[in-house]
Amino acid sequence: MTNTKHVEVLKKANDEIARNKGKVENSPYRLKYHFMAPVGWINDPNGLVQYKGEYHLFYQYYPYASSWGPMHWGHAKSKNLVNWEHLPVALAPSESYDSGDVEGYGCFSGSAVVDGDELVLIYTGHVDGNEPQQVQAIATSKDGISFEKYDQNPVIGQFPVDGSKDFRDPKVWKYEDTWYMVVGSKKDGKGKALLYVSTDLKQWDYKGVAAESDGTQGDMWECPDLFPIDDRHALIVSPMYGTQNEKPFYVIGDMNYEEDIFTQETCRTLDYGFDFYAPQTLIDEQGRRIMIGWMEKWLTKMPSQEHGWAGAMGIPRELVLEGDVLKQKPVAELADLRSDFKKIEPFEVVETTNVNELQETVSETSIDFNIKETDATVFGIHLRCSEDGTERTEILLDLEKKEIVMDREHSGCGEKGISKAPLTVTDDGTVNLRIFMDTTSVELFVNDGEKVITNRIFPDADSTQFKLFTNGGKVSINRIESWKLDFVWK
Repeated sequence: MTNTKHVEVLKKANDEIARNKGKVENSPYRLKYHFMAPVGWINDPNGLVQYKGEYHLFYQYYPYASSWGPMHWGHAKSKNLVNWEHLPVALAPSESYDSGDVEGYGCFSGSAVVDGDELVLIYTGHVDGNEPQQVQAIATSKDGISFEKYDQNPVIGQFPVDGSKDFRDPKVWKYEDTWYMVVGSKKDGKGKALLYVSTDLKQWDYKGVAAESDGTQGDMWECPDLFPIDDRHALIVSPMYGTQNEKPFYVIGDMNYEEDIFTQETCRTLDYGFDFYAPQTLIDEQGRRIMIGWMEKWLTKMPSQEHGWAGAMGIPRELVLEGDVLKQKPVAELADLRSDFKKIEPFEVVETTNVNELQETVSETSIDFNIKETDATVFGIHLRCSEDGTERTEILLDLEKKEIVMDREHSGCGEKGISKAPLTVTDDGTVNLRIFMDTTSVELFVNDGEKVITNRIFPDADSTQFKLFTNGGKVSINRIESWKLDFVWK
């Protein structure tokens, strides 16, 4: 049965988008090859799934303003994870469990699965003041565009004894013939991933705590994503410490489906930048584990808000488990955006070297540093640098401290801050940096995605220089390759 109220609020949201989407097109902060909504505010990616051969991306969305508001689910699809087509809003708050007369309500984060010929969305309904405040609900579609909420929602109407009123972000996957769901929660100062099972996505049985914080991993776990990879399992969590959201981490371990327990082993930071949160993964038809994250952070200065929009997604990354390290590799399809290939053969840097003839502002660059032939201990790159050097984003390699730094203290009008990650030299004595720059973002992949740093930057349009520098000593470079990346938004 079609829900008339849901249809009405969806129409209102889509009409609002149609009226306003042209107003943001000339914003100097719009990205060229990253996913953005047509207008308004976005945060968490939701419902990342492949359905009938196409990738679908849903996301937390407020189309009425460039600030957070009652959450809808925006929707887009793609054949290649690079060129996206915006679709009508999929979910909007309309029911007693996801809408209300208070300020805080909406269709909060969740996931999507394919069940036969249906695309099923599983999400958290949130209403401030409700008892309980957060419940889990589903909506279904047979065409991948129009969704109907289940008339017996919520499918999980109460948090379990191991959880609390903070009970959100269901991630669902199938193992053998059973559906599994983890839901983020908290209790007694520990973040938790609560486990449910179902045979039909409608009746869910609680199985207990699949995993919880060891006391250092946050007191609330948002957007838990538990999935098999090779012969292991990985758990990705976006943790909160009090009211502060912190960098997502991943845990490699083993899932015992008979005892419903995930055993944690290695735990590492997923992305060392400021602007990567609430990532979600899918397994695609090629068997790749693909991840997309929100390229922004809560409670920060977002210059694009003055232009009627806020938020974007990072580039899609393929996750590859090597030993106990979850490497993140930009998906191969991004290479289709390349043009204007340029290359510099081996050379040395003994003072600041300007390589502007190599570098495009919207680009991909790969640099191999030969550490065996380098006697400098501190050196790096200035990106989006002004002619006088006062505006710049600095990537610094410190061999003594064994760390790599991205410094945006002088990056422009956005947030400031210094990101640091551990730096290792490969067995062949090199360090590779792969840098994806867009108009207002930098994503740095170190040594084939072993470490990643993602940050938003908002420099002046005239700050376009690209410089290599050393703080004393010689830096040996085996190779620099660079490509301009094409514009994907029509």
